[in-house]
Amino acid sequence: MSVRDLIILGTSSQQPTRFRNHGAYLFRWNNEGFLFDPGEGTQRQFIFANVAPTVITRILISHFHGDHCLGLGSILMRLNLDKVTHPIHCYYPASGKKYFDRLRYGTIYHENIHVIEHPVSEAGVVHDDGAFRIEATFLDHAVQNIGWRITEADARKFDREKLLSSGIVGPQVKELQKQGQLMKNEKLVLLDEVSSIRKGDSIAVVIDTRVCPQAIEIAKNAKILLCESTYLEEHQELAYRHYHLTAKQAAQIAKDANVRELILTHFSARYLDVEKMEAEARTIFPATYAAEDLKVFPFIKE
Repeated sequence: MSVRDLIILGTSSQQPTRFRNHGAYLFRWNNEGFLFDPGEGTQRQFIFANVAPTVITRILISHFHGDHCLGLGSILMRLNLDKVTHPIHCYYPASGKKYFDRLRYGTIYHENIHVIEHPVSEAGVVHDDGAFRIEATFLDHAVQNIGWRITEADARKFDREKLLSSGIVGPQVKELQKQGQLMKNEKLVLLDEVSSIRKGDSIAVVIDTRVCPQAIEIAKNAKILLCESTYLEEHQELAYRHYHLTAKQAAQIAKDANVRELILTHFSARYLDVEKMEAEARTIFPATYAAEDLKVFPFIKE
């Protein structure tokens, strides 16, 4: 089975701390590496996480505030240095094209990687290759800012016992899947009799926003919601003023969206103990976990 996990490369908001790097989040999923919002220092965080940056296949930027993108240039240069041969797809708000170019070409280097840009100007599906579908929505932030959803393709799951009782083994399974039916022991076996469709899992990433309907919609029934939690509820006024969420607000989004698991991140430097974030959110959504730099969250295929 391909690796399926979320690696937290940083959890801080605008100001990093001694223990929290600028945010960055890597989903390793079915031979793809989705890197979200690489802030300053992300390249070094890969070293501490003991993960090779070459696993990155797609980079998604929510918006162009510095704590969400200042690591982009160094990550691209690192992939260039490692001479990766696969294309690197980059998704970002189209309104920030000039900032993307500045980050990409901010220094002198000989580019040999193949970067494919996907500037996003409208909400909806921005990529679908049959293996994964990427959707975007625009959140309520001080600048144009994208919330993301990634969904793997549906897959057919065979019932081993039903296959054995029908006498279908080995290459016959592939033949049955291709034909949709198969004669076995003078009996017609239908594909749907021995298998079912497993809906593909979804993850959602909501970073930097006030509470808004789009945040709930993009996260509907996701297996994991990675969501900002910049403030505690006692600082709700600050959260609103700066277009951010409190832990309780993030939890309410998770509850309304019916997600399986909520992971909080993007913590203000004013808080030394993020366990308070987790505790506050759990009063509304118990399946909440506060992210920590270099922590790994597996998500198992069921």
